[in-house]
Amino acid sequence: MSAKSKILIVDDDTVVRLAYERSLSGTNCNVAAVWSGEEALRAMEREPFDLVLLDLRMPGTDGISVLRHIKRCWPDSEVIIITGYATVESAKEAIRLGAYDYLTKPVGPADVVNAATNAIHHKRWALRREPAESNTVH
Repeated sequence: MSAKSKILIVDDDTVVRLAYERSLSGTNCNVAAVWSGEEALRAMEREPFDLVLLDLRMPGTDGISVLRHIKRCWPDSEVIIITGYATVESAKEAIRLGAYDYLTKPVGPADVVNAATNAIHHKRWALRREPAESNTVH
């Protein structure tokens, strides 16, 4: 990942947030972490992130609502749902709303890094393809 990549971790569990931050610390990206959906949306308003690692079950605004808002306001941001309460229904809904991936906790450090790397590469690939498809030359 490039130094320009910005990743936001959203989870109400402090241990989980710290573990994801630690996992991503060696990836040359800027990582921020918040504990609620409301804080996530405020952080996105200040400076949109390339990738959001998003818990589903949190106090206040739930992850699906946050995902819906992110994809409506910042469609170029990738979102990976990471939940300890996985269901087929929530997975289908998350993917339908535009989540890049849906992972079930516990998630190991290598899985966090791999999922984040893949999402960032996907975003960059998608952004590079748009101008070519519209016949715009760089």
